[in-house]
Amino acid sequence: MVLTKEYRICMPMTVDEYQIGQLYMIARHSLEQSGNGEGVEVVENKECVDPKYGKGRFTEKRVYLSSRLPYWIQAMIPRIFYVTEKAWNYYPHTMTEYTCSFLPRFYISIQTSYENNNGCTENCLNLTPEQLAERVVEHLDIAYDELSPKHYKEEEDLRFFQSKKTLRGPLVEGWRNNCNPIMCSYKVVKSSFEVWGLQTRVEEFLHSCIKEVLLLGHRQAFAWIDEWINMTYEDVRQYEENLQSQTNNLVKPIQNDEDSSDSPVGTGGEGDSISDISVSSQSQSSPKSPTAKKGGYFSWF
Repeated sequence: MVLTKEYRICMPMTVDEYQIGQLYMIARHSLEQSGNGEGVEVVENKECVDPKYGKGRFTEKRVYLSSRLPYWIQAMIPRIFYVTEKAWNYYPHTMTEYTCSFLPRFYISIQTSYENNNGCTENCLNLTPEQLAERVVEHLDIAYDELSPKHYKEEEDLRFFQSKKTLRGPLVEGWRNNCNPIMCSYKVVKSSFEVWGLQTRVEEFLHSCIKEVLLLGHRQAFAWIDEWINMTYEDVRQYEENLQSQTNNLVKPIQNDEDSSDSPVGTGGEGDSISDISVSSQSQSSPKSPTAKKGGYFSWF
């Protein structure tokens, strides 16, 4: 059975403001988390069109994270390891999926919608009765939920932070009930790792990672509000483009060196290495949005 959770994350801003803050935060966070051959490499970032949602943006990324995994997972994977992320952004609705060529039964899908409320919509993503019966709803508090000590920064502690430009914050207990403005990110996350003996353990680990990334990213988006609040959409896209080239430069050189020395035994032809997977033909033109899978790390924001 696929583990399905719906995360609801409130932010002290509007949905329109969040669109800018989200793009700024993902670009900056990806750069900060990249180095020594690990981190996020952007493979594609372009416009796309969907019959239902209209114009949007498709991105494909490779997330290199071998050394950040628990030892019991590292023992099962090659030294060159990455997860492929494909995201379709038709704001205020987004779809993201994660796969791994080395682990064909590994899959994460995330459906997201954003609304100007405090997380009170009971079926924001129009789930079926069957999907509603299997989901678990979890409200995340960006100010008071516990974050890993390695990610804690005093200047990003939202219990004490106040924006100089907007005067929002600090976030006192109960802030989600009386904050104005406020918006909520509704995320239905399905994780699947269909390997006997490991499924439950890995799926629970995946959700613990997702929760940590969501908390960290959303905390930073608000803590950095004075950096992006005056940006236009065009400004933040230019910022994103500049940082993506820096991020790729931090990841590519070491990965390319390892590709040439650590390719798996095989024909030796192009594409044999796990870190040399070509972009699918689907991504060459206008990428098609994924269909939601029944029962069925980071642009999770």
